[in-house]
Amino acid sequence: MREAEIRRLLAANLLCALSIVLAAVAPAFFLDGFSVLGTHLTWLCVCSVCVATLNIVLHLVLKPNQFPKRRSFAHKISRFLKCCIYFFMSCILFHAIIVLYGAPLIELVTETFLFAVLLSTFTTLQCLCLLGPNIQAWIRVFSKNGAMSIWESSLQITSMCSILGAWFGAFPIPLDWDRPWQVWPISCSLGATFGYMAGLIIAPLWIHWNRKQLTYKSR
Repeated sequence: MREAEIRRLLAANLLCALSIVLAAVAPAFFLDGFSVLGTHLTWLCVCSVCVATLNIVLHLVLKPNQFPKRRSFAHKISRFLKCCIYFFMSCILFHAIIVLYGAPLIELVTETFLFAVLLSTFTTLQCLCLLGPNIQAWIRVFSKNGAMSIWESSLQITSMCSILGAWFGAFPIPLDWDRPWQVWPISCSLGATFGYMAGLIIAPLWIHWNRKQLTYKSR
């Protein structure tokens, strides 16, 4: 396993983490009264857009997955449309799962959907950038020993950390502390964000630590 590839992964992940920090700080210079807690819906939109844009740009520049065959323009358009549909379906699916786990069904629909968009950005968008609209490849990557590259290992770690972070973020909501960050879905979205950032840092470190044991086989 080349050290240069791990350094590329670390640099890309640090840029993604930096984009989240900038999404929390930079809009305050342009939007009056902006804050992560006070204008949480605005922050959800800004954070999702920043992370999505940077992920797409990084994958276009770094090209972690090289496809040997040249694709026609029509195929690229079809692939792009499929990715858009998959992402939207992921948002709907996450929204439904969140409601099943106790989120308000009718009230706060916008808040719940934007939280679902954030989760889809942290998880599904990465799958689309790295693997494309290929459900079989997604199943392979998230199965035991299914990763074929350090990028796919990083995808596993960051996606799981994001979902676990969102799950742990729900614990304080029913407590009677009356804190502003206990309002739905602030604690869950912050938990998912911190989980995603933790995954971005943990992934390259874990891969570097276990590089001698990791053997990726082509399938």
